Amino acid sequence: MKGIMRFGKKGKLSPRYIGPYRISKRIGNIAYELELPQELAIVHPMFHISMLKKWMGDPSLIIPTEDIGIKDNVSYEEIRVQILDRQVRKLRTKDVA
Repeated sequence: MKGIMRFGKKGKLSPRYIGPYRISKRIGNIAYELELPQELAIVHPMFHISMLKKWMGDPSLIIPTEDIGIKDNVSYEEIRVQILDRQVRKLRTKDVA
């Protein structure tokens, strides 16, 4: 189900800083598993380190999970797009479109 919109934008936890959540496990060097509440059970708990931010203790930056409102019917509609023009370039001995 690629391209699913969660929280109004593409991605897992797009409106930033809806935490803080405890890190339950480190997976490799660049991924973490978080302990998410039951309201966020639909979200996959593994996150890349670039998506996480150290919590500084400012509660005004945190969005309560009750205000997010995840819908059970997370679906999307694919729209076909037609390519109208393309450019062919010469790359050494090959033509690349």
